[in-house]
Amino acid sequence: MSIVVFDIGGSAVKFGLWQEDALTGKGSFGTPKTWNAMKAEMKSVFDGFAAAGSIEGVAISSPGAVDSDAGIIGGISAVPYIHHFPIKAEWETMFGNLVSVENDANCAALAEVWLGAAKDIQHALFIVIGSGIGGAVILNRQLFKGKNLFGGEFGYMLLDGENTLSGLGSPVQVAERYGKAMGLPDGVADGKYLFEKAEEGEPAAVEYVDGMIDALARGIYNLSVSFNPDRVIIGGGISVREDLIARIRERTAYHLDAHGAEGIEPDIQVCAFRNDANLIGAVAHFRETIGL
Repeated sequence: MSIVVFDIGGSAVKFGLWQEDALTGKGSFGTPKTWNAMKAEMKSVFDGFAAAGSIEGVAISSPGAVDSDAGIIGGISAVPYIHHFPIKAEWETMFGNLVSVENDANCAALAEVWLGAAKDIQHALFIVIGSGIGGAVILNRQLFKGKNLFGGEFGYMLLDGENTLSGLGSPVQVAERYGKAMGLPDGVADGKYLFEKAEEGEPAAVEYVDGMIDALARGIYNLSVSFNPDRVIIGGGISVREDLIARIRERTAYHLDAHGAEGIEPDIQVCAFRNDANLIGAVAHFRETIGL
């Protein structure tokens, strides 16, 4: 099965070819400014793969509230021109091939269920930590998307009556607040900068990182007592920092114990596929929905 795969992001579109149970030919291009430019770039990638052999379909990971059956991407995202029209039908016409499309966080979760950290798990929650916090709910090894396709949008969870999990737990947003508090020029304080300063022992950076870890632990606490899943899987850039994952585990256990829920023992693990999760999950969705 040869499937061309795309992962649409706010700054870049990643792509690859799924062939003989492996992802090959990986690359990326900057996210275009218009829909016509996006179609031209995607068609060029597709044609390049098609020139080397027969293509059986196209699998796409996308931001937004994706209605996979209707072929429409609702909601909003950093790529505004992909929303609220029959985009799947337009892609199928352009590629002359069957197309599947699913939300990016859902794709990441499907990758882990298919071949990764949840391959032997029945019920799992997948948390993607980046510029915001997204995720997915897996029940009986199936996506639970909810009535309004909002299942897994954990970042909207209110933690203190005012602030959401995304606002308090996103390294990008926390670093931005740190930079403003320290009077740094815009763009200097990203997540990497914040973590480096904290590791150096800079007091304000340590405080901001501690607050972020506590926010993430509170979010996982809330999800643990609500779903009691077999496993909680963390993805996104923060997942490469094993020291922070260990601290999130420890802080989550603290909150569970402090509030009398010590009998719940969440199995918090890191995703297996890192930057390829969305691409591999798009293939998993294609296989499930189109079944070639």
